[in-house]
Amino acid sequence: MKIMPHFCVEVPRAVRLLVVGMGLSLWLSNNALAQLPDFTELVERNNAAVVNISTTQKVAASEPQLPEGMEIPEGTPFDDFLKRYFGEGGGGGGEPSEAQSLGSGFILSSDGYVVTNHHVVKGADEIIVRLQDRRELVAKLVGSDKRSDIALLKIDAVDLPTVKLGSSEALKVGEWVLAIGSPFGFEHSATAGIVSAKGRSLPSDNYVPFIQTDVAINPGNSGGPLFNLNGEVVGVNSQIYSRTGGFMGLSFAIPTEVATQVVAQLKSAGKVSRGWLGVNIQDVNRELAESFGMKKPQGALVAKILPKSPAEAAGIQVGDIILAYNGTEITNSSALPPLVGMTKIGETAKLKVLREGANKELVVKIGALPTDDDEPVLAKGELEGQMVTRLGVRVANLTAEMREQLEVTKFGVLVTDVVQRSPAFEAGLRKGDVIQRLQDQSVKDVAHLQDLAKGLAKGKTVAVLVLRGGNSLFLPMKIKE
Repeated sequence: MKIMPHFCVEVPRAVRLLVVGMGLSLWLSNNALAQLPDFTELVERNNAAVVNISTTQKVAASEPQLPEGMEIPEGTPFDDFLKRYFGEGGGGGGEPSEAQSLGSGFILSSDGYVVTNHHVVKGADEIIVRLQDRRELVAKLVGSDKRSDIALLKIDAVDLPTVKLGSSEALKVGEWVLAIGSPFGFEHSATAGIVSAKGRSLPSDNYVPFIQTDVAINPGNSGGPLFNLNGEVVGVNSQIYSRTGGFMGLSFAIPTEVATQVVAQLKSAGKVSRGWLGVNIQDVNRELAESFGMKKPQGALVAKILPKSPAEAAGIQVGDIILAYNGTEITNSSALPPLVGMTKIGETAKLKVLREGANKELVVKIGALPTDDDEPVLAKGELEGQMVTRLGVRVANLTAEMREQLEVTKFGVLVTDVVQRSPAFEAGLRKGDVIQRLQDQSVKDVAHLQDLAKGLAKGKTVAVLVLRGGNSLFLPMKIKE
């Protein structure tokens, strides 16, 4: 028997380390994958309760117009055709057309109540709810609320699959969430991401503390549910931030707590009533905090008290800074409206305010938010005004007509011009503003403003209260000379 020689090959240390490292990397990779959420069961369990919503509404046709200066000639062979197309006066008699829109929603109860967005069904002549089993049912609009962007529908069906509601308050930033909806009409599409932030305030929606996520939301997703990993609805997808019309990484959902309160009122009364304080508020920035002697910017600065409002009755004053509402700290002004809005009408609320450097406790009886909140606007007109050199602004006394229109009975002067690179210019004052207060003093007239300006210390930052477009706001102004 021939014995073959035995060869022993020594593996270099670097190679051994490389192999071990690759094995460790593979183990870590597999372990990381094991930690990622599996959404399959969540989607299977809730898909049937998510619906597609389509609407139609009649829209008046835009009428074709003849070029400027051109008229339809009389007695031509094309006379009837031109008048039919462009109309008797050159501007058309087009037939109304039907506009269609798509959105999403979810079934709240087995007897056919469906939640979606207000903007999905706004102005609709017909609302069709399409179920997962391909049934298409005409929905009745129970009620719709523009401020929260929530609408409640009712379809004639029984034993429907439903979603389970969860708590948006328990959500944490960084937590996984999933959306199901019909982006661009592609039904039952699932997209996932994380909670990016909570309590977001958007310019057009002061009464909703939005949940911000990076879940891909596109046109057609509106009104669909946002789920947590437990399969509970924690929000209603509503808006995206986009410069293109498509998803760009920022989407916003209405918290479940807000949606359920709105739905309850829509179901019982067909409309929504909200708590009302009757103040115009703004954020406190670093410069304003300095002018009010605060250590850091916080709270909601009261810029205006509406007449015959709960705030007026409770003794809230312009210049007060609301630091807490019923024990909840107000870090910025956007935190206050949702708290007030969700307070029942007639209930009392405790406010902690900062007034002239001292904390005060106030009790206010919450009223009902008026449905018509239009404010008067400044009357047009040119006035030369008088220059206040230290501020760099030209001002004039208000006429009786202006005071009546703006509801300014005693105080205020009209800004007729602002000097470039002056304290007023850098503070953001504009032509047409009404200066109501300078620091803690109400401005009676032009002469009074001149006297107040003379007494300001060089280098000091002062708060200027102005009325602009019907809204009051404080501006920080730093005195240079």
